Amino acid sequence: MVTVRNQSKHVCVIGSGPSGLVAARELRKEGQSVVVLEQNHDVGGQWLYDPHVEGEVHSSIYASLRLISPREIMGFSDFPFLVKKDRDIRRFPGHRELFLYLKDFCEWFGLREMIRFNTRVEYVGMLDSGAIGRDLKWVVRSREKKAEKVVEEVFDAVVVATGHYSQPKLPSIKGMDEWKRKQMHSHIYRDPLPFRNEVVVVVGNSLSGQDISMELVDVAKEVHLSSKSLDITEGLSKVISKHENLHLRSQIESLHEDGRVLFVDGSWLIADSILYCTGYSYGFPFLDTKGIVGVDDDRVGPLYEHTFPPSLAPSLSFVGIPRKLIGFPFFESQAKWIAQLLSGKRALPSWDDMMQSIKEFYHSRDLAGIPKHNTHDIGEFEYCDRYGDNVGFPHLEEWRKQICVSALVNAVANLETYRDSWDDEELLQEALQSPYFTQLQNEAFTQ
Repeated sequence: MVTVRNQSKHVCVIGSGPSGLVAARELRKEGQSVVVLEQNHDVGGQWLYDPHVEGEVHSSIYASLRLISPREIMGFSDFPFLVKKDRDIRRFPGHRELFLYLKDFCEWFGLREMIRFNTRVEYVGMLDSGAIGRDLKWVVRSREKKAEKVVEEVFDAVVVATGHYSQPKLPSIKGMDEWKRKQMHSHIYRDPLPFRNEVVVVVGNSLSGQDISMELVDVAKEVHLSSKSLDITEGLSKVISKHENLHLRSQIESLHEDGRVLFVDGSWLIADSILYCTGYSYGFPFLDTKGIVGVDDDRVGPLYEHTFPPSLAPSLSFVGIPRKLIGFPFFESQAKWIAQLLSGKRALPSWDDMMQSIKEFYHSRDLAGIPKHNTHDIGEFEYCDRYGDNVGFPHLEEWRKQICVSALVNAVANLETYRDSWDDEELLQEALQSPYFTQLQNEAFTQ
């Protein structure tokens, strides 16, 4: 009996952060020929910390950053984020520990041989836009950092895994251009020392805005946290009452040449610096799809299940666009689906059905009053489980869901201490004794 094997496809993965690495692994598992193009000198994507902020900056990680999720819930399905001796053993470790986990993952599965480092993607486009359909191929032009030469290659498929934390989003505030003092986005914030003895306005009451404000209070003269809403969490309220030099402010109305910052409630102050913790935008400057895929107010679309543009799938796909979910397992289920589609193991619904699904999803978001720029903020375990069903990816373990919720609740109530003090010990023990954590206990990896 002859078994007909699918011909191996030549696939380009752009980026070697968490989503790119797991995509490369799953594609290779399905017998594809994979090339990963990475602009930096090592794996990790966002988690490859760079203290330098001159020129073009990719990573948004600052020196003191610690994870906002406990390590137990973060790992890929067959590679738990274990505590290793002589490393950062905290449940909420610093950013370097997650980078080392990704390096371990890369090493364990032998992924490095597929990656071309220091290689920047300049252009991705259709080889023949008239061939949209099964035979669509992609031209990828890339440049090695130290070389003048541009390399042009043709691939059967492209997986975009460039993340969503490298293109800063700035607000539009009256007088921004006239305000001559220091203004910067948190994207290039690394440590608090440049703000010593300054009056600093932090714009944005997000997790990064809160974290950075708590770090600045120890060196700055005053820190003013400007927020759209003055309805704040119990945890932030505790922090503000504890620090005399930390103040909550309403939204900025306008900025003035003499250094004044005027707030919508009529109050004002003279500031030395403004730090914008206002999030990030999706951007794919290298991608030319002749208008088929676009970014409109941070909605990347049209994408079926946040992953596939119906007209170009499965030869073009995106991994890692959704936010507000347990990222690594979700990226893994995306990667498995892409890999199985390209190998012919599975098939997508019809173009009409995919477009109808997208239309219904957008409509449901509109009905729920969710702004367009929050299209990819998922925030529900059920969706992750349903998504995994497309490829038989296991549902999130109950302990993983409960630990996630417990950490979020603790962070809301105890913003300053939640990473070092918690009350979910029983859940933690259940997790550590589960098959997920014991699967590698006899392997050399844990040594």
